[in-house]
Amino acid sequence: MTTPYPELRVVDAHHHLWELSVRDQGWISGPELASLRRDFTLADLEPEARAAGVVATVLVQTITVPEETPEFLSLAARSDLVAGVVGWTDLTAADVADTLASLRGGPGGDHLVGIRHQVQGEPDPRWLTRPDVLRGLAAVAEAGLVYDLVVKPHQLEAATEAAALLPGLTFVLDHLGKPPIGSGELAPWTRRIRRLASLPNTVCKLSGMVTEADWDSWTPDDLAPYADTVLDAFGPERLMYGSDWPVCRLAATYAEVLGAAHAVTARLDPAERHEVFAGTATRTYGLTVTGSPGTPKEAPCA
Repeated sequence: MTTPYPELRVVDAHHHLWELSVRDQGWISGPELASLRRDFTLADLEPEARAAGVVATVLVQTITVPEETPEFLSLAARSDLVAGVVGWTDLTAADVADTLASLRGGPGGDHLVGIRHQVQGEPDPRWLTRPDVLRGLAAVAEAGLVYDLVVKPHQLEAATEAAALLPGLTFVLDHLGKPPIGSGELAPWTRRIRRLASLPNTVCKLSGMVTEADWDSWTPDDLAPYADTVLDAFGPERLMYGSDWPVCRLAATYAEVLGAAHAVTARLDPAERHEVFAGTATRTYGLTVTGSPGTPKEAPCA
């Protein structure tokens, strides 16, 4: 794979792994997702990631079962690629603080960097502002972890309220909040994004765009207005690249997703590019990255 920035060492802040023989992924249903109904392992990811200049990754939970997170932590402890794990725990449980402490103290526990819940599937659009959820989020902050937000546009207002109520917790918005790229609509998503970004304890992932676009015909030009919105709202120092592999394979290869991210950030200078593709993720998640990118150099134009 060729890249316009061969010297840029990338941290992929968002990918998944699963083995169906270990645990079914119930969300993979219907003919449109049939290509994902197979195992996707670290052995599958690593050649593609290394070829793209990736020096570290963040492995993110996929299903809401307690067994998945310790399995991921154990895997990360044996890997020289996975630098962090965003796991799952029941935020509404009375013993959430004890559960987090147990995960941190178990095998690979030093790789736990964040928690995520599938808020996008919650029928209550204000789920994040429920008192029991806020208590759980406070425990995440107390544990020194961050919280990944996987929400749809109509849930961004509640996410903003939660972030305002918990200024000591860093909220990382996955996939730009899933804007309707396929339709080309920008409002009211743009307004909601700007409100969230106005809070200093929020960060955004430049991820998941290709699967919100038309899977068969998207181009970087389709993604650009949405990328520009989050770049302007959060700034490069609060924006981080993520592949969303293997879900991205519904619309693009690993290389194509990275190429699209390069295309929509082409206006950035080398220092800003370093932030988006490595610095923000490393700093936000507190990653220890072997061969961490140094001071970026000017790169040739694509």
